[in-house]
Amino acid sequence: MLAMRSYCRYYWLIIIPIFSFTSIYAQREPSRMVAGIPVNYSEDSTGDYTLPDPLLMQNGKRVTDKNDWLNKRRPAIVALYEQYQFGKTPDKPAVLRFDVLEKATTVMNGKATRRQVTVYFTPDTLHKMDLLIYLPAKVSKPAPLLLHVAFSANCNVVNDTALKETYVWTREGKKVPAKTVIYPNKLNIEPFIDEGIGVATVYYGDIEPDFNGGIEYGIRGVYLQPGQTKPAPGEWGAISAWAWGLSRAMDYFETDKQVDAKRVALFGVSRLGKTVLWTGAHDARFAMVIANCSGEGGAALSRRNYGETIKHLSHPTRYAYQFCSNYQLYGDSVNRFPIDGHMLISLIAPRPLLLQTGDVDYWSDPKGEFVAAVSATPVYHLFGKKGMEDAQMPAAGTPVLNTLGYSMHSGGHGTVPSDWSIALDFMKKHLLK
Repeated sequence: MLAMRSYCRYYWLIIIPIFSFTSIYAQREPSRMVAGIPVNYSEDSTGDYTLPDPLLMQNGKRVTDKNDWLNKRRPAIVALYEQYQFGKTPDKPAVLRFDVLEKATTVMNGKATRRQVTVYFTPDTLHKMDLLIYLPAKVSKPAPLLLHVAFSANCNVVNDTALKETYVWTREGKKVPAKTVIYPNKLNIEPFIDEGIGVATVYYGDIEPDFNGGIEYGIRGVYLQPGQTKPAPGEWGAISAWAWGLSRAMDYFETDKQVDAKRVALFGVSRLGKTVLWTGAHDARFAMVIANCSGEGGAALSRRNYGETIKHLSHPTRYAYQFCSNYQLYGDSVNRFPIDGHMLISLIAPRPLLLQTGDVDYWSDPKGEFVAAVSATPVYHLFGKKGMEDAQMPAAGTPVLNTLGYSMHSGGHGTVPSDWSIALDFMKKHLLK
């Protein structure tokens, strides 16, 4: 077991709207209560805690080689996450159809080709997602790819007037034309194309809407049994649904001869940072994960009482629908939680994983993410890979780009331009070898 205690100065919280992932952060008074639950931002009150040892099997035997990890311990930890946090997902559907609407349109002054693909999850046309893919044009072999899961439709995420116009869900549960919603955070694809890396993006709301009751319209509703109105306690929440959809994107990439499906990286921020972590943990076909500001329920330590907690996250008025209902059992008893953020990180090993965060994103606990990475490093060592080799937390702007990497920008929650540059450097270092 790993015992922890953290000390440092008091911090103020910076709050921004959940869907505003920009480089501008407005300072506000810290929120001391969320959903009627106190919030701690004092390092003196994080408490003493003991982390489950990721290398200690349930029978008490210690994992000492990578084969025991891959064949015994790792599957056992995945099963714990399925049962107690994210919920178990169904297998790949028997009927999965890909409709390539646009195969290879030359764009970016000849640098890239664009394709638009609709992935149908069900025999009807009700449940589907749209994949937008840009690939470098002047390459002689399949290209590695960054798969970006986005908070808005493809036609909003990329500055390209020729894209298919679709719909998005509002927070109030209404479906509206995507172009009626302002989404300023455009995805800059060209730097990746210049390095020979393709970029794909998908709107998470295509898979499952992100609001309480969204199951009625999303993929989870398809799998409810007759008479069943909600998933069973160990069945999937919305994050598992989004992860399931990303695995269906991988199913498509494996059919596309211009995509190197063995070199696909995932990128997501906030709740979608949690999503890409769980996707990469559950589906080892993904070669790399870049999780930005994943916080509680992602890379941060639940046992460290700082910022958002399981109780905040799983409260019925907030995001309980994103997890299996068993997750709520640990809101008041986190020390009995059989898993923690360092174990989710460990499931990516030995594949490259970059944790990105902001130095004043206290709600997401950047220090908790770093300590979790330190605690997961022994699993990377099993494979001869480097993780957090120094227990001293690096300053903002000094990324650690080992196989298990950590990068912190100056600012709050969400991506800033430097995050993309560092993500590209990380891909060049570990995916383009």
